[in-house]
Amino acid sequence: MEGILDRYILPGFIDSHIHTESSRLTPSEFGRAAAIHGTVGAICDPHEIANVLGISGINFMIESSRKTPFKFYFGAPSCVPATFFETSGAELGVKEIEELLDNNNITHLSEVMNYPGVINKKPNIMAKIDAAKKRGKPIDGHAPGIIGKSLIQYASAGITTDHESESFDEAKFKIENGIKILIREGSVAKNFDELLPLIKDYPDKCMFCTDDINPNELLKGHINLLVKRAIKKGYDLMDVLQCASLNPVQHYKLNIGLLQENDPADFIIVNNLKDFDILECRINGQIVSKNGKSMLPYTKEAHPNVFNALPKNFTDFTVKGSGSFINVIGAINNQLHTEKLILEASKNGDIIQSDIKRDILKITVVNRYKNLPPAVGFIKNIGLKEGAIASSVAHDSHNIIAVGTNDIDICNAVNLIIENKGGFAAVSGEIKEIFRLPIAGLMSELDVWEASYEYSKIVKFVKEIGAIPDAPFATLSFMALLVIPKLKLSDKGLFDSENFNFTELLIKK
Repeated sequence: MEGILDRYILPGFIDSHIHTESSRLTPSEFGRAAAIHGTVGAICDPHEIANVLGISGINFMIESSRKTPFKFYFGAPSCVPATFFETSGAELGVKEIEELLDNNNITHLSEVMNYPGVINKKPNIMAKIDAAKKRGKPIDGHAPGIIGKSLIQYASAGITTDHESESFDEAKFKIENGIKILIREGSVAKNFDELLPLIKDYPDKCMFCTDDINPNELLKGHINLLVKRAIKKGYDLMDVLQCASLNPVQHYKLNIGLLQENDPADFIIVNNLKDFDILECRINGQIVSKNGKSMLPYTKEAHPNVFNALPKNFTDFTVKGSGSFINVIGAINNQLHTEKLILEASKNGDIIQSDIKRDILKITVVNRYKNLPPAVGFIKNIGLKEGAIASSVAHDSHNIIAVGTNDIDICNAVNLIIENKGGFAAVSGEIKEIFRLPIAGLMSELDVWEASYEYSKIVKFVKEIGAIPDAPFATLSFMALLVIPKLKLSDKGLFDSENFNFTELLIKK
């Protein structure tokens, strides 16, 4: 009797912003895994698969989500492609966005990454925002480092949320100008500790999200881990639970129960209000997890995909030039932004090559939709001492991205991705490893336990050959995300995200 009396019933948790594709799992499998940790719903931006397959990809996600009681709420991706400085597999114009917003399965306009377009009132992006306004659907934001007059202009367009804040002052300014803050703690971007103090004064203006989470980390926990950390840091229980459940339900007008009369029976049972161990999770009254085990079955899915690139030759990755200095991407562990470094080139005659001793490695983006020559640059702080790694997950257009110590291993890693039509690859001489992602080159066909094992196995190998980042493949994937400063690489070339245009690799100094 004592054990039963110690238990507490609470509303289930909600991830207020996530790209479920980044878990490497289908929606049906993501829901199965997340419910173990007391998550009952998620606000999803399907722009990863939309960049590959367009509306048909979004429809795939919706259909998969219907195979689980977990409550998914999808947005209409506002920026497909994220920019026109890269090649994607699809384009969603104003007409397509209106079509999506008229769909009852679409609850909001997903993150508006084209913040320069909003600030400068570009007709295309403003028409998409207006379409959401006319239908009374919330508009998610994406404003990394934007404050002052620019942020005020961005917010006044109707943007209601932001998950890209990295500092307390930046987030506070956004709240003061009408934007709610999604406190993010994902596999790469970790802003929780910096932003958590916001909930002391603004508990009604904050929510929790992961944005991107790897399968092995999802097995360890989800929003429940953020709740535990906040409680341990001494934050008010009700404020924390408000951010984890009430705020997203109210903001997005979700059909998720909050233990109110006539609500759906969406709730969790925890052992106590300190440890927050999830004993049971129910959605619409159905027990979906119990004592750390899923009560839901694995669901097999189709394999929609597109991969038109042909195998490459190692000479395709040769860089020649007369300059003595080069622009180098400076990767930062657990952050999406990078530094723009100007470093002396390592040269063999007129050929510029990787410099392992200085940790300046070659990086390349290969167009997967058309058979074109690769774009090549250089990156620091990846740390490989040998070999190369490659991925078909390269935000947001998801071309092939690779980094390595020599052209032969880079070429072999890229070709391994092409041969398997998607995945994470690692190569060092004769050793070749791949975690296959046959669904759009983004998702695995495996269940969460198998996917976690395969992912962890290849990451272990990559760490053994010297990789520095905590999540090396996730870090690599964001090196092509042009809407996050400062220096990135697309399939069309090296991109200066601060000035929003291409820049030269070689610098004459």
